[in-house]
Amino acid sequence: PPQDADSHLGGPGCPSQSPQIKGGVMKQTSRESLYRRNTECEVYDDGTNTFFWRAHTVTVLFILTCALVYVTLLEETPQDTAYNTKRGIVASILVFLCFGVTQAKDGPFTRPHPAYWRFWLCVTVVYELFLIFILFQTVHDGRQFMKYIDPKLGVPLPERDYGGNCLMYDPGNTTDPFHNIWDKMDGFVPAHFLGWYIKTLMIRDWWMCMIISVMFEFLEYSLEHQLPNFSECWWDHWIMDVLLCNGLGIYCGMKTLAWLSMKPYQWQGLWNIPTYKGKIKRIAFQFTPYSWVKFEWKPASTVQRWLAVLGIIFMFLLAELNTFYLKFVLWMPPEHYLVLLRLVFFVNVGGVAMREIYDFMDDPKFHKKLGQQAWLVAAITVTEFLIVVKYDPNTIMLPIPFSVMQCWFLGIVLIATWTVWDKGTKTQDTKMSVMSMSGEVGIGERHFAPSIPSY
Repeated sequence: PPQDADSHLGGPGCPSQSPQIKGGVMKQTSRESLYRRNTECEVYDDGTNTFFWRAHTVTVLFILTCALVYVTLLEETPQDTAYNTKRGIVASILVFLCFGVTQAKDGPFTRPHPAYWRFWLCVTVVYELFLIFILFQTVHDGRQFMKYIDPKLGVPLPERDYGGNCLMYDPGNTTDPFHNIWDKMDGFVPAHFLGWYIKTLMIRDWWMCMIISVMFEFLEYSLEHQLPNFSECWWDHWIMDVLLCNGLGIYCGMKTLAWLSMKPYQWQGLWNIPTYKGKIKRIAFQFTPYSWVKFEWKPASTVQRWLAVLGIIFMFLLAELNTFYLKFVLWMPPEHYLVLLRLVFFVNVGGVAMREIYDFMDDPKFHKKLGQQAWLVAAITVTEFLIVVKYDPNTIMLPIPFSVMQCWFLGIVLIATWTVWDKGTKTQDTKMSVMSMSGEVGIGERHFAPSIPSY
């Protein structure tokens, strides 16, 4: 799971190195944010981790140079143009990754190692550039370009319909009356559970996770006329997905969050631990945070936070939909390794992006701009959607059924009405409170005003 830590001792985000924190701390940030940053920086390096944490820029540069010298002087260049083109692209990406792992700016996470998160930051850049390239191709060329990645791609594939016979118990099938349930039990069932377990570790809020889970099922209902893959039985939507897979994943995720929040964070150098069992335990804990940060989104506190939380939910749902629409317009089967790699990618970058978004919302005076990973993830989500719109506008523009439109319109009206009413009520309460305080101050001033004698 994603690990938390702004840095090891003296790293980025620590108050000891921030000129904003040195002077007038309470004027610039809240007590809670200052305490969180102080706690995350209480990590002592006893010298045993110095080599492990070092960037090794010269060593990486030397190894990279040796590899390039070998290719140039010792290796015979193949005469296959397509093969050389692929190898040149891969080599360019690897050089960029070497640069990023050693030179890129650190983000909010450092465990198990800062280079790990810098690597995924560079992968994010490469993926966004790849999406931009696909976006600028014609539909035919873009789909055929996928053949360079896998020759099996580039051909249209039928979508699987999970609807059809929705009887949980089929009396007509005497051999296996529960065959409809077993047919739905494919590899996506554990994927749903694991996905929501990891999403819970990213979002760290039970209500937000449940809202996103339920909202996505409503989206599947609303868009099943566009993608047959969204057509599922009612019990597949609400029992298998929401209650069992998603619900169990969220529950296990919240239990893990509770354990992480209560776990003591006292770190010791590996070589200072006397027993082998202690050393193995310390290595395992390298994949846990330095310290724990509880996300308190407080969506109803201000208009800005309410709109920000709505935006986060919207982007989450859009990224989920992109998973299905991308493989549909680019003709990728659901079990293809590229679909799996995309999910692994979002698992590694999503936690960092959520942390950067939370820091930006919770302490904007200290975090003056949106984090680099959050910016890239937002750009990727939008670019993926634009590819879907360009490659298959006919599917996207299929008219939504009138009953579905009514439900969504009613939901939007209710959210807008509640937003106006809640924020208007709070504004009025604030004005009344200010007027009350002003009145008390006025009474106090009159009570303690010196009396002027009259002659």
